[in-house]
Amino acid sequence: MSGRSDGDVRNAWAARPGLVKRGPAGADQPGMEVSSLPLGRPVRRRIGRRALPVAVLVLAGLWLALHKDVQYYKVTSGSMEPTLQIGQRVAAERSHTPRVGDIVLFHPPAGARPRDPLCGSSDEGSGHTLPCGVPLPQESNSTFIKRVVAGPGDTVAIVNGHAVVNGITESDPYIAPCAGSEATCSFPTPVRVPAGDYYMLGDNRGTSDDSRFWGPVPGAWIIGTVVHCSDLRTVCHAVR
Repeated sequence: MSGRSDGDVRNAWAARPGLVKRGPAGADQPGMEVSSLPLGRPVRRRIGRRALPVAVLVLAGLWLALHKDVQYYKVTSGSMEPTLQIGQRVAAERSHTPRVGDIVLFHPPAGARPRDPLCGSSDEGSGHTLPCGVPLPQESNSTFIKRVVAGPGDTVAIVNGHAVVNGITESDPYIAPCAGSEATCSFPTPVRVPAGDYYMLGDNRGTSDDSRFWGPVPGAWIIGTVVHCSDLRTVCHAVR
């Protein structure tokens, strides 16, 4: 585990009094006051200029209402390469319920230590054929970014860096091949993800510190799902 670095990751216009009324011959009607507003003045354009800021404020309010839980983070490790690069800015939204394949930000278990990760079970994780299936009960204050590969109740094993979930090897064209040792890349004996927990792996399987070594993450510790928002930010969808 030496050499790893993690801790991955802000109408109508009414006639107005005082206007000139033209007769059939073009002459002013008697008894009518001549308006000080020049004929032909672009009143509609003035109304349009006033309406534009209002429309912008309405859109901004709508976006804030729909996406008030969107926060921005900066990627600080290479554990999600090639999908996410060091220094890249990502948006995370709290309102999404994580699904397998989503990229999420979260607080890992206290055993998520880059140099000497610690599993809650002495028979799982580093040096064993089972990936870690029991996390330490304490929550770390570090913020990690990984991909969800298995959800509550799923069984998960790791073979050559590929997640095998419920006996099926994941389709993972987004990962970097696991070039580490067999002890790092393969945990062929499956474990079951506890209820309410999620199993996280980095896309850079050869260098990522993840659930293989310190176990699944309780849903309550997940900060948000990484999302991509439209230009006006009225629509956001999970990055996969």
